[in-house]
Amino acid sequence: MSEKKIQLQNVEEVKEFVSAAEKCEFDIDVKYNHIIVDAKSFLSILALVRTTLCVTSRGYDSTFEKTVDKYAVC
Repeated sequence: MSEKKIQLQNVEEVKEFVSAAEKCEFDIDVKYNHIIVDAKSFLSILALVRTTLCVTSRGYDSTFEKTVDKYAVC
């Protein structure tokens, strides 16, 4: 299991992130404060645009990890 903080700024970034998550066969959660949503849900992630999110994945996929790293924040 891995956790990283990311921030998505617009619809195109959300599309890229969700598309990468959909290709994974394991669960990926996105947390914001007390809200936890499925990373494969476009509308849920879109509602959290421009906020710092914590992504928790329960598996490993190199393409998904590259996408997460692209939007990672300190």
